[in-house]
Amino acid sequence: MTLPRLTDTIDILVPVGALGIGIKASDVRAGIAAGAHAIACDAGSTDSGPAYLATGRSKYSRAAIKADLEILVRAQAEAGIPLLIGSCGTSGCDAALDWTRDIVLEIARAHGLRPRIALLYSEQQPALLAARAAEGRITPLAPMTGDIDPALLTECSHIVALMGPEPYIAAIEQGADIVLGGRTTDTAVLAAVPLMRGAGRAAAWHAGKIAECGGLCTTHAREGGVMIRVGREAFEVEPLGEVARCTPRTVSAHMLYENSDPFLLHEPGGILDVTEARYQALDERCVQVDGARFIERPYTMKLEGAGTGGWQTLMLVGIQDRAVLDEVDRFVRQMHEALVRRVNESMGAEAGVFDISLRPYGWNAVDGTPVDAGTPAPREIGLLFVATAATQELATQIAKTCNPWFFHLPLDPDRPMPSYAFPFSPAEVERGQVFEFRLNHVVHVAHGMELVRTVFVDA
Repeated sequence: MTLPRLTDTIDILVPVGALGIGIKASDVRAGIAAGAHAIACDAGSTDSGPAYLATGRSKYSRAAIKADLEILVRAQAEAGIPLLIGSCGTSGCDAALDWTRDIVLEIARAHGLRPRIALLYSEQQPALLAARAAEGRITPLAPMTGDIDPALLTECSHIVALMGPEPYIAAIEQGADIVLGGRTTDTAVLAAVPLMRGAGRAAAWHAGKIAECGGLCTTHAREGGVMIRVGREAFEVEPLGEVARCTPRTVSAHMLYENSDPFLLHEPGGILDVTEARYQALDERCVQVDGARFIERPYTMKLEGAGTGGWQTLMLVGIQDRAVLDEVDRFVRQMHEALVRRVNESMGAEAGVFDISLRPYGWNAVDGTPVDAGTPAPREIGLLFVATAATQELATQIAKTCNPWFFHLPLDPDRPMPSYAFPFSPAEVERGQVFEFRLNHVVHVAHGMELVRTVFVDA
């Protein structure tokens, strides 16, 4: 039996999983021709670590972001439908949002366009959050426990609160053509217009989760974006490109992506429960989904904060010595002990608090877990040395102190002194400052607009 297609849906064109990856103009045209009511996509993440939040810089290049935005801004003007972008500039902090704003204004002026642009700022000041903490309105997320230490707040270079859909809805209702958001949950920016236009809450949130990474819910993850059609009780998802297909497996599997529980997704104001969801193919390309529930909960916004740490210097060698490769774990352990001892004996208190990390790529450097007994020896490994210290100069001096041992330490003292392969001269590569996440908490708020500042600008 063929399922009937949904009617009276709110159709959202999701052109890409992350702004800057690359958007196909043909996909956007196809989505608009198919009746899209809005264009929405995500532009940020913490996947690549704390540096982008701590510095306020974008992970992707300005050229890559501008190329994607040029397609979207022009499409918005031609179609006359809203364009929503969440977590601008990777981190969604104020500086990253302003950086994205400037690119949009540059594009609009170059093409003679006059969009009304809403900017949604979600960066938070330590003093405000300290007051909320004193009121008991900030609680930790696992693995953190206990009351928040106020010192954590002042140690952060930037702190953002993840927005839900409410600020996007308010901006569109006030006439925004383009909404550029600070840090936002990936799902909320896609769910906003369906929720605003009367779609079911569970269907809107579930559709947003499935489509958050564009083509990742299809058979060809890099073949463009998707269209979601959201109704009262169900939604449909279909690729924009000709090659990709959505199947019940590819769509349902996306609930596993970046989610600790494949059936429960925590969002501001509630929990999406897909335990009873059904994923059914309408044809070779399109999947219809129903059965999810949205369970209302007190409104919270996740806090992300990042700050600066020590400084690092790197060295790298390639090793093909068969004796070493037969006993990688013992070699790395002995090397680490020898290097730490060398620094303590040579530099003493001058080194300060330092750390030396050795990472054997080709063995277990990716996850650091012990390799199963009986695992065949690799053909070669790349051994990465990382020195972390209070200053760049100290990190480099520690690396220089370790240099002769790192490049020439044999597996056993009675073996001839080896020379491992070094790819760079000088051997020491100054990586710069280390950045660290400091917050993994939620702040309790009365509503989704409480910690968001909205500013309108015209091109």
